[in-house]
Amino acid sequence: MIERAVARAGWQPGVPGGEGTGWGIGYARYKATGGWCAVVAQVEAQAAVRVRRLVVAADIGLVVNPDGAANQLEGGAIRATSIALKEAVRFDRHGITSLDWDSYPILRFSEVPAVEVDLVESDEPSLGAGEASFGPTAAAIANAVGAALGVRLRELPLTPERLLAAVHAAP
Repeated sequence: MIERAVARAGWQPGVPGGEGTGWGIGYARYKATGGWCAVVAQVEAQAAVRVRRLVVAADIGLVVNPDGAANQLEGGAIRATSIALKEAVRFDRHGITSLDWDSYPILRFSEVPAVEVDLVESDEPSLGAGEASFGPTAAAIANAVGAALGVRLRELPLTPERLLAAVHAAP
């Protein structure tokens, strides 16, 4: 499955992505009993991270409704992108400051990356697709940022402030 995601993305591991661009991969099995999912992310990372493209390959067992399964995986990848880049409850000394959709940071439609989904054919029982792409997507984005900038960020969201701090802290 990893090979399928890499091949479909057209990524050549070990080949640099160019100035401020990077590729990364994430792979996991959802809750140790659900679907297997590999995600390849292509990002631009300079002052902020922009996810350009995600390729998702998933083995979720027997797929009864391919369009529905692909939609679930795509939606999960987009939500995971929002979580990885922006989402966090904000606080000040008095309490929570992100009280509504205007003050809670989420991915905007203009920031949604292109997402491609490849469903692996399987005769195994259906495993579900709902959140299988969450973890691998966030991991792929973080790995791509590491490839683009040469530094690892290990706390989400990957905000411009955290990018800057990581770059300045690098040896």
